[in-house]
Amino acid sequence: MNLIDHSVYASRVRGCLLGGAVGDALGNPVEFRTTAEILSAFPDGVRDFAKPVGEITDDTQMTLFTVEGMIRANVRTERGLGFTLGVIDHAYHRWLDTQTLAGPSGEHDGWLQAQRWLYARRAPGNTCLSALAAMRGQGYGNAASNNSKGCGGVMRSAPFGLVPLHLVDNGDGDWPFEAAATCAGYTHGHITGQLASGALAAIVQHIIAGAGLEDALDATARILATRDGHEETLEALESARIAARSGGPSVSTLEGLGGGWIAEEALAIAVYSALAFPDAEEFLDALSLSVSHSGDSDSTGAICGNILGALHGQPAVPANLAVRLEGRGTMLAIAEDFIAEFTSDRDEDRGIYWGDRYPGW
Repeated sequence: MNLIDHSVYASRVRGCLLGGAVGDALGNPVEFRTTAEILSAFPDGVRDFAKPVGEITDDTQMTLFTVEGMIRANVRTERGLGFTLGVIDHAYHRWLDTQTLAGPSGEHDGWLQAQRWLYARRAPGNTCLSALAAMRGQGYGNAASNNSKGCGGVMRSAPFGLVPLHLVDNGDGDWPFEAAATCAGYTHGHITGQLASGALAAIVQHIIAGAGLEDALDATARILATRDGHEETLEALESARIAARSGGPSVSTLEGLGGGWIAEEALAIAVYSALAFPDAEEFLDALSLSVSHSGDSDSTGAICGNILGALHGQPAVPANLAVRLEGRGTMLAIAEDFIAEFTSDRDEDRGIYWGDRYPGW
C-alpha cells in the first residue's frame, strides 16, 4: 500500500470496528422490546445510547477476540508456522472465560483477556456459550456438533474481510469468505449460519478493496452461488436488495425480512438498512433503522455498523456516540495493532513486547 492507500485502509478498519460497536450499543437496550414499545419510547427511532456510556454486548466482545485471534494467527505465520484458523477458535475460548469468570484469572496469555470491562455478561448467545464449553479440553479448530444457524457467527465475522489478501493464503480472493464460514462453524453447525458469516466477510472484503456496496453484494452473491447450501443466504440478501429498491425506508419493510435472530435474517436486515441510507452523512439513520425493531437489535445494528464503517471510514461514525463507547480505548488500540500487523513488513522483528501481547497460538 502507498501512503494514501494505507490511510484509507486504516480509516476503514477503525470505522468497521467502531461502527459495529456503536450499532451494537444502540441496539443493546431495545433488543427484547417490541417495535411498538421502541417507537413509543423513541418516535424518531433509536438515535442515542440509553446511558451516558454506550454499553456493548457479546457481539462486540467476540468481534474483538476475532481481531485478536487474527493478529495472533498472523504472528504464527511470521514464525513460519502458517495462518491456522484454530488460533481464532482459541481466542473464542478466551472470550468464554470472560463470560464464566469474575475477572482475569492470570492463567491465560495476551493482553485482551486482561481487560476487566470485557467480563460484563450482556445476554451472550447460548449457542456460542454451549458450543465452546462442549469443546473444552478437546483442542482448537473443531466444528460444532449442533445444527444452529443463530446470528452468533455472522455478528463477529466482519474482521475477516479486513485482511489484505496478499498476506494470506497466497492472495486467494475467497479466503475471507472461507475463513469466516469455517470459524463460524466452531459454534454454529448449520450451513446457513456459516455461509451468512462468510457473506458478511466477503461484503467487507470487497468494500475495503474499493467497491461500492452494490458491487460488493454482487461479488458476494457470485461466491455464494458456488457453495452447497447457499439458497437461504442468497435469497435473504436478494430480498434485502429488493426491499431497498421498493420504496422509502420503513420498519415494517425491515421486519418483513425477519427478526434477525438467525444468521441470514440478521445479515439481510443490516444490508437493507445500509442500502436504505447508504451515504456517509446518513450513518446514524441507517443504524437507527437497523435497531428500531422487535428482533435481535444489537446484532443487526452491529452488522450494519460494520458494513458502513468499512465503506465510509472512521470519520463517518457518529462522533457523539463513538466517544462515549464503553471500551473505546481498547477498540482503538486493537484496531491500530491489527493495522500494524497486516500492513507492516512481515519480516520485521517486533521484539519481545509484541510476542507477549500477541503470542502466536
